[in-house]
Amino acid sequence: MDLPPYLATMPMHAITEMHGEAGLRERFRLESEAFDADARRRLGEALELAARLHHDDRRSREPYLNHLLRVAIRMMHHYEVRDVDVIVAGLLHDAVEDHPAELAGELAAADPTAAALAVLAERFGPRVAHLVAAVTNPQWDPARDRNEQYHEHVAASLDREPWARVIKVSDFTDNGVGVIHSVGPKVESSARKYRPLVPVFRDLVTRPDTPLSAPVKQHILDQLDLAEERFSAILDQPAHRS
Repeated sequence: MDLPPYLATMPMHAITEMHGEAGLRERFRLESEAFDADARRRLGEALELAARLHHDDRRSREPYLNHLLRVAIRMMHHYEVRDVDVIVAGLLHDAVEDHPAELAGELAAADPTAAALAVLAERFGPRVAHLVAAVTNPQWDPARDRNEQYHEHVAASLDREPWARVIKVSDFTDNGVGVIHSVGPKVESSARKYRPLVPVFRDLVTRPDTPLSAPVKQHILDQLDLAEERFSAILDQPAHRS
């Protein structure tokens, strides 16, 4: 596939629509050039592990890997993150939640989640595993509303993990601002799931211990405003009259 020379300046959803996974992989490679050789090796290993684990996963109309690539690229490009552990954890942020048995292999029998996190710690270091654990959803109580439990988990987990906030807000931005790129019933269900988290993320992002610069924090706040506008457009439209 021939990719344009201006790929490094294209919006990520434009890359997704026009060039798909190949375009996002190339954009990831271009962003990775800011890191040294050892860091690039670790980033490449994390990307290929994510690609293997999520090989058959789909996210609306696209391979799930596209979402993981955008989360990582956003942190490198828009959030100016140069902490390799954080980028690696961003690429693998759904690995333990979605594929613990595949990740843990023979070690998965007793506790797949714990075993999968142990594998990540062995391969990428304990800090990466700790960050992934912070953004991994727990088992849900079937007697309670799932979205309510999700909101409680996000608020509690990220309250004490500043770098995990960075990963989760990139994930949230891709899901929230990107909700208009979804199709079918998922558009409304996603808007209902994510809308209550906008004020939570506004608070988390603006905290002094969130390790991002003031301009980056303002960029994220602008993205949260855009997400809220899109949620409102989806959920608050008056009923059509016949």
